[in-house]
Amino acid sequence: MVATTYEFEVDGWISEQVREAFCDMTIEELPAGARLFGTVIDESHLLGMMAQFRSLGLVVVCAHRVAAGRRSPSS
Repeated sequence: MVATTYEFEVDGWISEQVREAFCDMTIEELPAGARLFGTVIDESHLLGMMAQFRSLGLVVVCAHRVAAGRRSPSS
C-alpha cells in the first residue's frame, strides 16, 4: 500500500486529546461529530489509527480513500 489520503467521519465530541493524537490531520467539526482528512502511510498505519479512534472513545461512522488530487475540505 502506497501513502494514500483518507477521510474519516467520527461520531462524538472532538476533545483536545483527540486533536493532539491526530495533529497531522485536518479536522472539520460536524453537527454530530467530525471529519478527519489526511495521509495514511500503509495498512498498519490505517489499523493503528482505527485502534486509536477506538481507544479515544470515538466511533468511526465512515472511512474511505479519497481520489488523487482531491483536497481537504478546508483547503
